[in-house]
Amino acid sequence: MKIFQVIEEALITKPAIPHNPYKESLKNWAKYCLQDRGFKVVYAQNADFAIEPKGSEKLYFKVTNNAADVDDSCNWIVWDSTAKSASIIPLSTSK
Repeated sequence: MKIFQVIEEALITKPAIPHNPYKESLKNWAKYCLQDRGFKVVYAQNADFAIEPKGSEKLYFKVTNNAADVDDSCNWIVWDSTAKSASIIPLSTSK
C-alpha cells in the first residue's frame, strides 16, 4: 500500500527529528513525525492513535518498545532500542 510507504518514510528513512527515548515517548515522536508529513493524527479509543488519510478509512496504530507486544489488533510502530530504529508492522502482516 502506498500509504505505508509514506508512513515508513516519515518514521524510518526521513523522520522530521530523530527519536530520542530519553526526551520524548515513542508515541509522541511518531505522532509528531506523521503530523509533520501532513497526516491528520486523531484520538483512537482502542489504539494509541489513528491517522485519517484523505479519501480513506482511519488507520489505527499502537506503539511499543517490545516486539513481543505485537498482535493483530491494529498496525504497529515498534522501536528497536538496540538498532535505534523504528519499524512498521501493518495489520495485514501482524502475527
